[in-house]
Amino acid sequence: MIPSYDELTLIEGLGMPHAWDVLDRDRGTVSLLSSDTVRSAATLVSEGDVIPLNLSLGEIDPPLFGRAPYKHTVLPVSRNSNEDKLDEFNPQSTSQWDGLRHVRAKQHGFFGGVTEIAADDTETLSIEHWARSGIVGRGVLLDVSRYLASTGRPLDPFAGDEILAESLDATAQAQGVELHPGDIACVRTGWVDAYRKLDTRGRRAPELSQRFSGLRADAATARFFWDNHVAALCADNPAVEVAPGDKSVGYLHWRLLPTLGLAVAELLDLDTLAERCATLRRWEFLFVAVPLPVPGGVSSPSNAVAIL
Repeated sequence: MIPSYDELTLIEGLGMPHAWDVLDRDRGTVSLLSSDTVRSAATLVSEGDVIPLNLSLGEIDPPLFGRAPYKHTVLPVSRNSNEDKLDEFNPQSTSQWDGLRHVRAKQHGFFGGVTEIAADDTETLSIEHWARSGIVGRGVLLDVSRYLASTGRPLDPFAGDEILAESLDATAQAQGVELHPGDIACVRTGWVDAYRKLDTRGRRAPELSQRFSGLRADAATARFFWDNHVAALCADNPAVEVAPGDKSVGYLHWRLLPTLGLAVAELLDLDTLAERCATLRRWEFLFVAVPLPVPGGVSSPSNAVAIL
């Protein structure tokens, strides 16, 4: 029996509950996925539509948060064959997963209370643990952007507006969908769609990394996802949570990654999926993602698809 959010043990000095004694240390919430959840999710495939959820490499140009752009070179290794070479490739410059090594909760450490990871330790909290099983299960799209627009309160993805847990619940109710244990929740803010409409000058504005709408960083948001026992949380904005946010509210990454072990994906392309879901009037699908098996990896390209 998984304890509720309010039943979890608090981290002394941080005031946030942790799931260190509830979930597998190296897999976090991905351990909620099982053969049963995969079999059940596979029954959702009825249309045969395969929709990639990944931005094209280099589409976010320049990359956000000052990250370096990748360099791609095609090498002619013989008269009849070529090979690729990628340099300075930051997996977090595009649609990506945040692994359990990505964020620590100050002196309290990474997930599981891990405070130190040796340079030659490629196992502890490595994203390769997720790659070994894949992240496969029932995906649920919470199209917050479409829902709020339908209520006459459209969300501006660049305004730095907060999406409350109540809005997530209202979106699910409006769509007639419920989250089940082991689900992959996909939250659409409309950020990718808005980004694609920007001109070159707009894409180079520093404000893109400093202000964007997203989930409120409070305990209610963490409680919503934990008590629904989701295996992963995906969003189409740069950091899942709102920016710049409110220091008095806290930091959602701390509430999710190092404390709850929740797998988080950012900058997913949910626009085509949203249109297809709206047409079919159903917001559940088979979600498949296979992170890169990088030993000791901190992050990975999302490598995700939705199958309807």
